[in-house]
Amino acid sequence: MKTLIKNATVVNEFKKFETDILIENEIIKKIDNDISATDCTVIEAGGKHLLPGAIDDQVHFREPGLTHKATIATESKAAIAGGITSFIEMPNTNPQTTTIDNLEAKFAIAARTSSANYSFMFGGTNDNLEEILRVDPKSCAGLKLFLGSSTGNMLVDNEKVLENIFSKTNLLISAHCEDETTIKNNLGKYKATYGDDIPVKYHPLIRSEEACYLSSSRAVALAEKTGARLHVFHLSTARETALFRNDIPLRDKKITAEVCIHHLWFCDDDYESKGTFIKWNPAVKTPTDRKGLWQALLDDRIDVIATDHAPHTLQEKQNNYTNAPSGGPLVQHAMVAMLEAYHQGKISLEKMVEKMSHNPAILFDIKGRGFIREGYFADLVLADLNRPQTVERNHLLYQCGWSPFEGTTFQSAITHTFVNGNLAYNNGEFSSYRNVKRLEFDR
Repeated sequence: MKTLIKNATVVNEFKKFETDILIENEIIKKIDNDISATDCTVIEAGGKHLLPGAIDDQVHFREPGLTHKATIATESKAAIAGGITSFIEMPNTNPQTTTIDNLEAKFAIAARTSSANYSFMFGGTNDNLEEILRVDPKSCAGLKLFLGSSTGNMLVDNEKVLENIFSKTNLLISAHCEDETTIKNNLGKYKATYGDDIPVKYHPLIRSEEACYLSSSRAVALAEKTGARLHVFHLSTARETALFRNDIPLRDKKITAEVCIHHLWFCDDDYESKGTFIKWNPAVKTPTDRKGLWQALLDDRIDVIATDHAPHTLQEKQNNYTNAPSGGPLVQHAMVAMLEAYHQGKISLEKMVEKMSHNPAILFDIKGRGFIREGYFADLVLADLNRPQTVERNHLLYQCGWSPFEGTTFQSAITHTFVNGNLAYNNGEFSSYRNVKRLEFDR
C-alpha cells in the first residue's frame, strides 16, 4: 500500500502547518512539501485537517459474554468512523479478565474482528495478586482496579490487598475511584423516600462529590506511599483536580488523570431532558464541576481525554433509576464533540490532539503511535471542520442503536481514517481489508 496525502493542514506536536504525507505500507514514510510519488493513491486534503488517530484509553466493548450490548467488531468500527484508531478495553466482561487465559482470549477475539488497534486492561480483585504478578507489562496496557461498584467480585475494597497490589505490581494501575460506603448510604436515603423509582436528577447526589474525592484522594495517597504508577480514570468533580500536578512534564509524572467526553459536555441540568441516557458512574455533576474539569484539562492537571464508552441496550437504559445500568456509547462522536469545543473557543486543536493522541501514547508507553512522525505507524485522521452533521439514530454504528448525542448538530465530520496505513474508513464507507495490530508498550 502506498498513499500520498496532499495539502493537508497537519495538527501535531503543538504546531499547525500545511504539508504532504507519504504512507508506504503501514508507516509514515515522508513528511514534506510537494512530495511526488508514483504508483500510489493520491488523496487531495486541501481544506481538511490531518490529525494523529485518537487513542482511547478506556472503553467497554462488552465481549465476551455481554454481546447483546456490543461486540469488539461493532464498537471498533464505530470508533474508526469517529477517528479513534486504537483502544484499551476494560476487564469487566463475562468472564472477567482476571486470569492470563481470559486476557489472551480477548486478544484473540480482537485479532479476528477488530477494526482498530487494541489492547486490554487486566482486572484486579481481592484475591488474584499472584495472577496480577504474572502479567507482562510489555504486552498488556495495565491493571484496572474498581474502587467503586462493579460486577462480580471486581470491587477491590480490602485495604491490605490494595496496598499489596500497589506495592508489588510494576503494571500501570488505572483506577475507578468512588467510595462504596458513601454511595450505599446515600442510595439508602433516597430509596427510603422513592423506592426504586428515584428521580435520576439525584444520581450526582448519590454518587456524590464526597464519594469521588474520598476514593481518589486515598488512591493518590497510597500511590505516593508505595511509589506505584497510578492513573485515575474519569474525574468528575472540580475538587478532585487539586490532587494532580501540572508543574512537571507528563513523562515524569507517576500519578496522572483522565477526563471523559460526557463530563466535559453534560451537567446535571441535562438530566431533565436526557434522563437515564446520561446516567454514568461517576455521575455527571454540576456546571461548576464541568468548568473545573475544563480548567484542569487546559492547565495540564488532567492529562488525557477518553470516552469510557459503555453501551447498554435501549430496553436496559429505559428502566427506572435503580434498574437502569450506568454507561453510554460515545466513540463515534468523541472527536467531533471535541472539535465542537474547538469551534466554541474552549480548546485549541493543538491541545485537543495532545490530550487525545500524544498523551495517551506517552502515558501508556505505546510504541510508534500517537504522533505524526516519519517512521511511526500511519494512524491518521482527516477531519473537515466545515461539514455540519446532526446525530440521528439511523446513522449510528453502535450495536445498542442509540446515542446521548442524538439531535446534536456538530460542525465537523471525520472523512478518512487510516489504521496502520490502510484507509479503513472513507466518507461513510469501510474497507473490506483489515490491518490492525495489538498495541506494544516500550517499558
